[in-house]
Amino acid sequence: MTTIAAIDHVQIAIPVGGEIVARAFYADLLGLIEVPKPASMAARGGAWYQLGDVKVHLGVEQDFRANDKAHVAFRVADVAGLADQAQARGFRVKHDDELPGHVRAFLYDPFGNRIEILKPIGESGR
Repeated sequence: MTTIAAIDHVQIAIPVGGEIVARAFYADLLGLIEVPKPASMAARGGAWYQLGDVKVHLGVEQDFRANDKAHVAFRVADVAGLADQAQARGFRVKHDDELPGHVRAFLYDPFGNRIEILKPIGESGR
């Protein structure tokens, strides 16, 4: 039986022409590093980001609609600190205490896509 070994990357939709605006959130706020797309895919637009094993691909959609329910969740060392930074930079933030054993919040990228950030309670910085 074939099993899944790992998640290689997540893809998040952005509107046409949103690459520059996306950098303020994905690179400047979240600290992901933009990496070159393969030449065969670069003409499609979008952008790829990576930090260690975390890979985020931003894909351009002609009929873009933000994902307010579907989302990616990132474990972070300081949920409150990152949420405060996001809010100070003008990004929408929703604090949440509904997941037992975790500190978490939802950030919204410049296009309205929901991104969860969380940390299990009692976990040291990571």
